[in-house]
Amino acid sequence: MARIAFLGLGAMGSRMALRLLQAGHAVTVWNRSPAACTPLVAAGAQVAATPRAAAAGAEFVFSMVRDDEAAHQVWLDEHTGASAGLGATALAIECSTLSVDGARSLAAALAARGLRVLEAPVSGSLPAVEAGQLVFLPGGDAADLDRAAPVLAALGRAVPLLGPVGQGALAKLLVNSLLGVQVSLLAEWIGVLRQQGADPERLLQAAAATPVWSPIAGRLAPALLAGDFRPQFPVELIAKDFGYALQLAGAPAQPVVAATHGVFERATREGLGAQNMTAVVQLFFPSRP
Repeated sequence: MARIAFLGLGAMGSRMALRLLQAGHAVTVWNRSPAACTPLVAAGAQVAATPRAAAAGAEFVFSMVRDDEAAHQVWLDEHTGASAGLGATALAIECSTLSVDGARSLAAALAARGLRVLEAPVSGSLPAVEAGQLVFLPGGDAADLDRAAPVLAALGRAVPLLGPVGQGALAKLLVNSLLGVQVSLLAEWIGVLRQQGADPERLLQAAAATPVWSPIAGRLAPALLAGDFRPQFPVELIAKDFGYALQLAGAPAQPVVAATHGVFERATREGLGAQNMTAVVQLFFPSRP
């Protein structure tokens, strides 16, 4: 049993913390909105008033927050940051989807304080985390990944170490770009098929019988067709990730990433930001499902 602090209890973080509790670990939780801690306290977690207090005495400290700004505040805030509570042998595990520069600057700031950090962004939906089937994309030191492996095993599996911190962020932005392009393209084509008077479900089933169809397209298509926009990966968050991809220093032009970013940005402007990414289908057909 490990002593774990978990910082950030959004849709993913709360489920990850619960999985760790169910695996028998001693978990202390913190969230910006304290009400999110209540179900986990009922499940056996301790609650802390600040990230710094949560990290005190922990062997592993996970962070799962919204963006670069939130991650830096959670770890590095002068008064409440977790880095001030971390012991010399503790391991910081950053699971948020950050920009590459954000991940590197955070790791550098923690290292300057003599602390260890493992970058471990995750790929997987809410059903995946509930089933313990997340995929971690680690960057950092091999010894730190080895040390964290038994704890990560309660949540899913890690791919082999990708390299220094920053490589995990790159991999996560690549994965989310592949996802977002497929969401927006399927949504666009559903609009085209409806406009043409075709049966979108029938034609998508035909596409699914060909080698170009992907597993994720098979999971997305039913939600797009049914108008199921219950939040799992909200529009505003995938828009943020595409924005991070466009910030990569020295990268060549990314016209596909830029165009897809535009789709999610438009959806956010039109009030769809809190809905699931599948909500972008509403942009492409005037009679919304």
